[in-house]
Amino acid sequence: MEGRCKFEKERHIRFFTRNLQVLPSRYQVLDSNRLTIAFFALSGLDVLNALDRLTSPNKEEIIEWIYSLQVIPDRNGANSQKCGFRGSFTNGVSTDKTNQSHHDFDSSHIAMTYTGLACLLILGDDLSRVDKYGCLQGVKALQMKDGSFESTLDGSENDMRFIYCACCVCTILDDFSAIDRDLAVQYIMKSKSYDGAFGQGPGHESHGGSTYCAISSLLMLNRFGSALSLPDIRKLQRWCVNAQNAGFHGRPHKDDDTCYSFWIGASLKLIGSFDLFDWDENEQFILSTQDSVIGGFGKWPQSHPDALHSYTGLCGLTMMGLYDLNPITPALNITVKASNHMFSLHRKWAEQGTKVDNPLTTMNSLGGHMGSTLGAFVLGAGVVVLPWLYSYFFPSKIK
Repeated sequence: MEGRCKFEKERHIRFFTRNLQVLPSRYQVLDSNRLTIAFFALSGLDVLNALDRLTSPNKEEIIEWIYSLQVIPDRNGANSQKCGFRGSFTNGVSTDKTNQSHHDFDSSHIAMTYTGLACLLILGDDLSRVDKYGCLQGVKALQMKDGSFESTLDGSENDMRFIYCACCVCTILDDFSAIDRDLAVQYIMKSKSYDGAFGQGPGHESHGGSTYCAISSLLMLNRFGSALSLPDIRKLQRWCVNAQNAGFHGRPHKDDDTCYSFWIGASLKLIGSFDLFDWDENEQFILSTQDSVIGGFGKWPQSHPDALHSYTGLCGLTMMGLYDLNPITPALNITVKASNHMFSLHRKWAEQGTKVDNPLTTMNSLGGHMGSTLGAFVLGAGVVVLPWLYSYFFPSKIK
């Protein structure tokens, strides 16, 4: 690429701060997904080490708003299978704090439950007001007979994205009792294509986003080592590396797209192969998609910035250890700081007698920035020889 682009950190901070206050009219179609947009903004500020730009009253206001989106069981538990978090008040329903009744058409969405819990962790909340039982019942009700998950109980598509969301919810709540692991793993492995990567479901084309969701889910389910052999990993590694032109693209013969610097970059990070692509080309592609006037990153160069691509672009940069950004935990798609807060809560719950069932804890140290060839060898050998070592490794709609 000609010339070198400058990283506009301050403009990106202002971009995410604005996203928490006002959005362009084109975001109207995403009104039911406000919680996910808030996640991109909050986690983006966290990666930028700029959460302090929000005042304490601002943070408390956001926390209260998130809890107001929680769908909780009524006094009879009649709606327990619909519990979790909704994305907004689009359906005209807010949480009944008296816990007396529920609305027939009020239901959580599994992606909103994940991003809602993640936002609370990012803001330092102790999750004491999360109805853990309700969230887990809501997740459990969404698993289908083939092992996949729907997004909402009232009917929706079911694919790899929602298996990932279910695994994230159970990881954050430190309880995998809501997931039939064998069925979930069976669905994931049936979705593996001939080229070694993963599609959204069985028979589907390999895709960068679904490959990330599959790898992360296997790790969180503590089945990565038993599910994938060393030849499987080498084939997956080859597919991911070949997805780079300058940045990364999600499918063969598609244009590079900012978000895949995270989806595929994180996949390479998780299988210990992050050193095998051209970091400089990836960096310059990501920077070429930033808006030097209002901040944020777009899908392609000269395209309008949006919350998703702005956040995933930052994640692509921080995994390369650039610009003094906060490191992320790739599998959970939150900062190491936020995940450390999560683990502190898990320890607290354990001391209080809460069952600990989190396969990620012991692999926390592997969620940092610098992958290496040695790390790839060790991970590859471990998959074949010592699968029990994988007690866990760290890390919208995907296009």
